[in-house]
Amino acid sequence: MRYPRDLHGYGQTPPAAQWPDGARIAVQFVLNYEEGGENSVLHGDAASEAFLSEIVGAAQWPGQRHWNMESIYEYGARAGFWRLHRLLTGKAVPVTVYGVATALKRSPAQVAAMLDAGWEIASHGLKWVEHKDMGLEEERAAIAEAVRLHTLVTGEPPRGWYTGRCSANTIDLITEVGGFDYVSDAYADDLPYWHEQGGRRQLVVPYTLDANDMRFATAQGFNSGHQFFSYLKDSFDVLYAEGLAGSPKMMSIGLHCRLAGRPGRAMALARFIDYVQSHEKVWIARRIDIAEHWAKTHPPQTLADPPSRLSESAFVERFGGVFEHSDWIARRAWADELSRANDTAIGLAAALTFQFRAASEAERLGVLVAHPDLAGKLAQAKRLTASSTEEQASVGLDALTDEERVRFTELNTQYVEKFGFPFIIAVRDNTKASILAAFETRIGNDRDTEFATACRQVERIAFLRLASMLPG
Repeated sequence: MRYPRDLHGYGQTPPAAQWPDGARIAVQFVLNYEEGGENSVLHGDAASEAFLSEIVGAAQWPGQRHWNMESIYEYGARAGFWRLHRLLTGKAVPVTVYGVATALKRSPAQVAAMLDAGWEIASHGLKWVEHKDMGLEEERAAIAEAVRLHTLVTGEPPRGWYTGRCSANTIDLITEVGGFDYVSDAYADDLPYWHEQGGRRQLVVPYTLDANDMRFATAQGFNSGHQFFSYLKDSFDVLYAEGLAGSPKMMSIGLHCRLAGRPGRAMALARFIDYVQSHEKVWIARRIDIAEHWAKTHPPQTLADPPSRLSESAFVERFGGVFEHSDWIARRAWADELSRANDTAIGLAAALTFQFRAASEAERLGVLVAHPDLAGKLAQAKRLTASSTEEQASVGLDALTDEERVRFTELNTQYVEKFGFPFIIAVRDNTKASILAAFETRIGNDRDTEFATACRQVERIAFLRLASMLPG
């Protein structure tokens, strides 16, 4: 099984964002424009809207208009948009609009105001409806029609995409369609990243559902402007501190005309903007600006032949010797679940070690027995594997004095007679002196203790070998 999700991402060491002018954080405000694109029988939908409104416990009304729901959405277009437009332009805040194509078509004055302000208008899909049950062809057609309509309404095709109520296929379809600078149907990181599908690479600029006014319309959410401001401030403070410490990130803030456009919430947003602008080294940008910067500064890097994508024969050829003369471990790992998380030294070591630990005691003993004696006959006869030769040479075991060679020979003989397998230690973690000291100590262990110790050392050797072959 090849697990499709990426649970590794950038790992412990995310890339340096290198935001313009040495900014410690990139802050991005999104205004979702959905009013006039929501579910409605007027729009040919089967039922009324039930998502993100002031109506507690709202449910769709099949075959009927929901007058209260419609009027709440209308508030966003008629009043909320203009309040936010005055606020954001008055404070010179760059904005990205997620515009539902049918909603934009029904709001020409608002679109003109967006364009006059220099706001980016990204596509928010054709209609503000669920896509989870759409078939591939239906969603593909909806994307194409959204782009067509968006282009006719705004004068330009969208460079960014965010469906929102997406399907599991959305990002792959956007990648397949091509022509988009970024897609934002993901919440997986604090930095942009590249998604691969069908040989194409698509930049993902992640969005947010937590620093988002939608939480005014959810059961677990904000119930006052103070809570909204406090949460945004705390989020900004953590990310700003990380940037100050040398690891700049991105913060997205999601807004909706019918939600943040209400007076009590708009005031909280104004306070937050003032707070952000009171700090130095802050880059407030549109999403397209972030996407352009990332594509230029961090173009896609493809790992040559990542382990999780190798054929069985290629995988075994490359990694079959990581556990000494025991390629069955690699075969079992390949046949088990692998993912992008296993394409690093840590990840692949975990997959191989899992199979070693899951093996029978007899099989693990076979791995131990496959290891050569340290500075033993195989080394003298130059019959070690390339890995073992390099490892033993790295601490001088290939250049022992006569006295040292005699002592190693004595210890090897006593150890094998007592335990039935050779003494094993990760030599790269040691020196010749510390190896000899460990040898002297461990020979006094009982067999169960030493068997467990030797197995841990085998695992450590495997990791160190992989660390020289793969990124961390």
